[in-house]
Amino acid sequence: MSTNNNPLAEFIQQHQPLTVITGAGCSVASGIPTYRDASGTWLRSDPIQHQEFLTLENKRQRYWARSYTGWPAIQAALPNQSHEILTELEGKGYIKLLVTQNVDRLHQRSGHQNVIDLHGRLDRVTCLDCFQVLDREDVQQQLQTLNPHLDGQAGSLAPDGDADVANEQVDLVTIPNCTSCGGVLKPDVVFYGGSVDKALVDQIYQTIDQSAGLLVLGSSLMVFSSFRFCRHAHQNSTPIAIVNAGKTRADELATLKISDHCETVLEQTKISLGLHQSA
Repeated sequence: MSTNNNPLAEFIQQHQPLTVITGAGCSVASGIPTYRDASGTWLRSDPIQHQEFLTLENKRQRYWARSYTGWPAIQAALPNQSHEILTELEGKGYIKLLVTQNVDRLHQRSGHQNVIDLHGRLDRVTCLDCFQVLDREDVQQQLQTLNPHLDGQAGSLAPDGDADVANEQVDLVTIPNCTSCGGVLKPDVVFYGGSVDKALVDQIYQTIDQSAGLLVLGSSLMVFSSFRFCRHAHQNSTPIAIVNAGKTRADELATLKISDHCETVLEQTKISLGLHQSA
């Protein structure tokens, strides 16, 4: 099949099946912003740290106030062209596993089957004491009941589902507790300073070893939790393709680097691979 001199289409044809890693750049077209600019510089205020959330009530107040304001936009977000094309590529056998740094579950909502949420999922909340799992929307209702002063707050949305809230509003927040044991609730995500489960990391390494190539889409790879997979692939001579609008930590390791937006490149690639002819 001719790939019409499309470098990513050629890479996919020559190195299938692929392991794919996606980052915030994949969800931009769904209205969810990225963490960093084109040079890799952090765009927002300092993120919540894992240990701070566990030990400091004021940090939990800050998290839940901002999450209350940002959650409705995340819940309402819809998969975009990038998610849909990747789902189609999986269906055609090009993708063995998709590993996403995003916590928005948009890959799954597009119908993608074999997905690992590397940094967890925002639609679930866990109790740190009894380990009960709660639906994030149920916690939203608790927050609303306990904190009517937060209604009407509006702030710019962040990639991880929070939004800007005035400090004086944060200081008034009552934090919901576990409905079963009264314990501390935490979103089912990996905060900065937290750790991804080692068994999950090993599973991804094994899948990369079983793949013919690694494709990175919409990630600067500035955090080690995702960069290590590029390093592993490079050390084992697995070809790497990267599509990202800005620079990435793994540019020097890449066999192919395309500096552009995911949806633009994937749409062109879909056409080059002939997927537009599918029913």
